[in-house]
Amino acid sequence: MRLNRRMRFALALFAFAVSLPAHAMVGNTPLATPETGSRHAVLIVGSRGNSCTGAALSRDVVLTAAHCVPPGADYKIVEYDAARRPTLKDVREIVRHPQFSLQAMQSHRATADIALLKLASPLPAAIMPATLSTAGVAQAGASFIVTGYGVTALGDGRSGGTLRSARLVATGTPGGLQLRLVDPATRNGRAGQGACTADSGGPVFAPGSLDIVGVVSWSTGPGNTAGCGGLTGVAPILRYRDWILQTLRRLGG
Repeated sequence: MRLNRRMRFALALFAFAVSLPAHAMVGNTPLATPETGSRHAVLIVGSRGNSCTGAALSRDVVLTAAHCVPPGADYKIVEYDAARRPTLKDVREIVRHPQFSLQAMQSHRATADIALLKLASPLPAAIMPATLSTAGVAQAGASFIVTGYGVTALGDGRSGGTLRSARLVATGTPGGLQLRLVDPATRNGRAGQGACTADSGGPVFAPGSLDIVGVVSWSTGPGNTAGCGGLTGVAPILRYRDWILQTLRRLGG
């Protein structure tokens, strides 16, 4: 039996809710609040069963990671009503940064992991457009807020679909190509707070202003092993801000 698009998305949403591998915001991260970006973030699901996070830049344009929306699938934005019942909002157009390379990303090289989604109708009033940061390259030790959807413990898919946040700090020597964040309490030496699969595309905010400074692109386990709870890799907005604004204007955002 061939499934139509609506049925495929229903199955994808069900899979996200109950059976996705538990690789998302980890480390006992708290629920997101308005002070940590809850008014800006949205959940994205694909017809192949994948899911990511994004952030509203206008009433009908969402910023996310390019690797979250590869060609060959359809994507929707998930809306929740007051009773947490989900509905699906259509995506009309996807624009990936022209310099994004999946091969480079899979080879652990920095790439333009940025995309914009033009929606077929406006987001609900509860979702507010965020502002892009104009700040320069971050300094080591600078604090950031990472916000995203996903599970909270390995193997517990039922904990997905809830927006959570983590306060992380820049580590190493921050540059313009990518930003690496770490839990200040664990410093990548043991499992701590951090982003992972379902948080990909999620906004990284400057505390206080909640300007978007980057988009979650990748993660590692402690000590740079495979998994989550070590490093959170971020595509910095500063490098791609002009392209984002030009594309946003073309999309009518």
